Amino acid sequence: MGRPHKKRFVAYNPGVCYFKPRGIPMLELEEIQLTIDEREALRLADLEGFSHEAGGKQMGVSRATFGRIIEQARKIVADALINGKAINIEGGNYVISSTERLFRCEKCDYEWHEDLGTGRPDRCPSCRRPEVYRVSTS
Repeated sequence: MGRPHKKRFVAYNPGVCYFKPRGIPMLELEEIQLTIDEREALRLADLEGFSHEAGGKQMGVSRATFGRIIEQARKIVADALINGKAINIEGGNYVISSTERLFRCEKCDYEWHEDLGTGRPDRCPSCRRPEVYRVSTS
């Protein structure tokens, strides 16, 4: 019997839980499952450009575990794209770590919240200047 899996931290859950090829009725599609933590690993590695070390730290797992998660996630997505399968995104061993980040403008001191996983803001929503920074809340 192996060790129990640690909960993986997921910082962003967009609420999208299904993808399918266009123009093919659901009844004709094979469905495969991508877990929430596998989707988070894809977001961190392939969208945000995190290394396996940084991605693992973000998700609360080791570099090697992150590597295994991302390898499995990429295999699932490739199978769906190449073989025309629907992807059902659900389940997994995860916990939502937080839902937002706090930013401040250096020029006008305006503060605002952004959802996690949406990237760094380009400019202040108040004065439109690009001099913004993230405020530590811990």
